[in-house]
Amino acid sequence: MRLKAALLGCGSFARRHTQVLGTLGDEVQLVAFSDRNEWKARAFSDEFSGGQARVFTHHHALLEEMSLDLLVVCLPPFGHSDEVERAAERGVHVFIEKPIALDMPHASRMVRAAEQAGIRTQVGFMSRFGEAVEQFKQRVDSGEAGAVGLFSARYFCNALHAPWWRDREKSGGQLVEQAIHLFDVLRFLMGDPVSVYSRQANFFHRDVPGYTAEDTSATLLNFASGAIGVVQATNGAVPQRWLSEFQVVAQHLTAEFASHSHATFHFTSQPNTPVHTIDSGDDVFVRQMSDLVRAIRTGSETRTPLREGARTLELVLAARRSAEEAREVRLD
Repeated sequence: MRLKAALLGCGSFARRHTQVLGTLGDEVQLVAFSDRNEWKARAFSDEFSGGQARVFTHHHALLEEMSLDLLVVCLPPFGHSDEVERAAERGVHVFIEKPIALDMPHASRMVRAAEQAGIRTQVGFMSRFGEAVEQFKQRVDSGEAGAVGLFSARYFCNALHAPWWRDREKSGGQLVEQAIHLFDVLRFLMGDPVSVYSRQANFFHRDVPGYTAEDTSATLLNFASGAIGVVQATNGAVPQRWLSEFQVVAQHLTAEFASHSHATFHFTSQPNTPVHTIDSGDDVFVRQMSDLVRAIRTGSETRTPLREGARTLELVLAARRSAEEAREVRLD
């Protein structure tokens, strides 16, 4: 029997997840769309279900009137309220885009509700499903790569984005809303750091009305092992170009990632071993949603449950606090 799913939030990125759910048509049926702007929800229903899916303007009514298995949450950071808690009360599993919240008390309430209800959750950190990232993690976990000593990453772009994105109070800023993907990959491959030091500035857009998010940052992360992570981010780089790349140096393996799906592995302890190149065309969005469907079917855990999403959020919020207070912030 197909899982009955509803989409909450019918903005631009919701289209990508709706398309993904369409590719999983044998497993999932979209039965409802919800958006505070009714016309947006209705447009999605018309386009993706021929008008058969029901339309709602609030998730309370959606969850009360529909018998659902899965709620796909595609709200902007400031749009989150109690949708996870309400879904958990009804035993509805949840996919939610990152960041899951803008503060840790809210994130903790989500995690607590989901875990107490026993629902399956997945946070939209799709980079964990990139073929190149998976292969590197396998080599780290098996011991083949040796201990990881350095993670160095760059998130470079140049766009004004939506008005809400420029407003730090609504988006959380570039680290919280965008570069958080790189912080999550760092955690996925290396575990949790013990401290963070960050410098951040609105350097390129200080004269743009309403632009209060940082557009330039450098963050240093320290690990108990002595390993180091560095994440640089800017929204002042090359227009129309999105760069999200990283390099990871381990004792026996150095990996250069052009993206989560494309990388070159250099086996530094075996100089005669040929370079290994990964150039995967797999759709990471399909893979992460399929992982959630599998977990719902089997009762197993997903790769990125809410607790993981909360931990990565905690890390970028600590980086923001470090910049605000001009000091190193210790992490629990």
